[in-house]
Amino acid sequence: MAEDTVFAEGRFENAMTATVVKRRLLEPPTNKATLLHLVNTLPGVRMEERSPGSYRLNMRGSSLRSPFGVRNIKIYWNDIPLTDPGGNTYFNQLAPGSFSDMTFIKSTANTSYGAGTGGQVLIRNRPAKANEASVELYGGSYQLRGLSASGNIAGAKTASRISYAHHETDGYREQSAMRRDNLSWTSEFKISEKQQISANVLFTDMYYQTPGGLTLTEFQANPRSARPAAGIFPSATDAKAAIFQRNLTAGIGYKNKFNEVFSNSTTVYGSYNRIENSAVRNYEMRNEPHFGARTIFKLEKKWGSGNSIDWQNGAELQSGNFNIKVLGNRKGNADTLQTNDDVQTTVYTIFSQIVFDMANKWSYSAGLSYNKSRIDFERLSDRPVVNQPFSFSTELIPRLAISKAFGGDNSVGVLISKSFSPPTVAELLPSTGIINTSLGAEKGWNFELLGKINALPRFNIEASLFAFRLNNALVQRRDESGADYFTNAGSTRQNGAEFFTRYNYVRRNSFIETGWLTAAYTYSHFRYAEFEKEGNDFSGKVLPGVPSNTFSIWGDAYLRNGFYVIGSYYGASSIFLNDANTVSTRPYHLVTAKVGYITTIKKVQLNFYAGADNLLNQTYSLGNDINAVSGRYYNAAPRRNYYAGAAFSLTK
Repeated sequence: MAEDTVFAEGRFENAMTATVVKRRLLEPPTNKATLLHLVNTLPGVRMEERSPGSYRLNMRGSSLRSPFGVRNIKIYWNDIPLTDPGGNTYFNQLAPGSFSDMTFIKSTANTSYGAGTGGQVLIRNRPAKANEASVELYGGSYQLRGLSASGNIAGAKTASRISYAHHETDGYREQSAMRRDNLSWTSEFKISEKQQISANVLFTDMYYQTPGGLTLTEFQANPRSARPAAGIFPSATDAKAAIFQRNLTAGIGYKNKFNEVFSNSTTVYGSYNRIENSAVRNYEMRNEPHFGARTIFKLEKKWGSGNSIDWQNGAELQSGNFNIKVLGNRKGNADTLQTNDDVQTTVYTIFSQIVFDMANKWSYSAGLSYNKSRIDFERLSDRPVVNQPFSFSTELIPRLAISKAFGGDNSVGVLISKSFSPPTVAELLPSTGIINTSLGAEKGWNFELLGKINALPRFNIEASLFAFRLNNALVQRRDESGADYFTNAGSTRQNGAEFFTRYNYVRRNSFIETGWLTAAYTYSHFRYAEFEKEGNDFSGKVLPGVPSNTFSIWGDAYLRNGFYVIGSYYGASSIFLNDANTVSTRPYHLVTAKVGYITTIKKVQLNFYAGADNLLNQTYSLGNDINAVSGRYYNAAPRRNYYAGAAFSLTK
């Protein structure tokens, strides 16, 4: 039964390290409210939640420039870019029911996806091959309540899946309530044996309050409090600090296998994001329509006894025309207009990647991408209107890899690759409302040694040692009002090690029939190489925002009598909160546990469960505000909390 629930596996192909998370609609290691605990079981990947609905995703240190949302990482859903042409991703538009698997490609391991020194996340939501329907209800601490429902219809040539999820909570802290409604639809139609069309729609309507950062004194006195009033700025409660967010993405895909060796896959899409942010400093309104297309021509050829070639050539184009208004905030209502900007942004990538697998178990891979990015600002609220273009230099991104397999599924390989990431629209025009004309793109080289060992049946070990050299690194700062702004921080040296093991237990008709056990360790030795700012020399300092050590264990056991147990542990060492390394958090340890019972009555599967998060009742901050003025670094995470739920599914 565990094979149909949740599991993570590492995949080592052509000296490219990727971690895959597969998710069937049964049991994650915690409640259905968040993906955080599931993602944090993976090495080199760290997900944070500043408040319910406000996520930050860090892959090998990429949270330096992400106060919220996801930047520096390219994310796709069913081959549709969720990362807009301005470089920002609203990861919170995804619900557990809107994906079937997620692949995390860390750092610069692939040249086929354009900019992003952090890496890529490839998310799929595929219809099942059977007719089925499911409904789930859950509730828990802090007025947590939710509903999810899905249906799948499959025929000889068609398959469609639709899912809906509603989630809301009052939140652990003051001014941290959240509500999210998510609807996704995926359909596949087989035209012929060689042609297929797919259609995908993802819609999210959500509202979440933002309690703001606390000083250490405030955090220790009452971690549940929201940011209080300070100087001329109101409290988060008085400002009714919150974000209203709507995302709609729709795309059509076409696949054509011309013959036995040559095929094409093309996707076109359109997307619209509407964001309103009632903040302590101001009230921001953003309309972000954009569209794009992606096409890949693939040649696959085998010859001899074990030789093969996989050659992909393709291109991706994205273009958007955004409007961003900043107004005054009068107790949660938009007031006098301060700035009004039209932003046109275009980014495109042309890429080629080839892999030779030889009969002697050697594999050779090379890739090259040509990348261009342009952003134009027009401040309509100023007269005369002036166009401010940002056209970043053309970047050629190479990648070389060699690997060798040794019997079974054991392998070792090396990877050398370059990456770059231009500033996002949100960094060039941050919440201060001041266009930052001094920012430049960050660029880096990655050197990596990877290995995989299958020591025993159903047990493997994976390891990665890497050295990443980043120049012109973008770093977040925060002023007195809580507004973000950014600066280029010279060069960084990011060395690290990642280890991942997994074991799958299968003993049919025994007391414990199936189970998974995984363990992941990440060591991050991240330092500024050369960085001077405003007379301060931070060279040699530890990069803030990333723990030097993280360790996680996750496991489940499914018993013959229908009961199951799922548990996880996650530990993080202390985290520096500023560039000077004068302030740091305490280490913390998170333990989750869930018990449940699954049975089937007349083709209806019933699943009842209950569990608890943060069993050790730790007081800790998750999603710290790095380099915050006045020491407002801390965003308190929930202490011990409980939940329970029931799911019903029918398969025909």
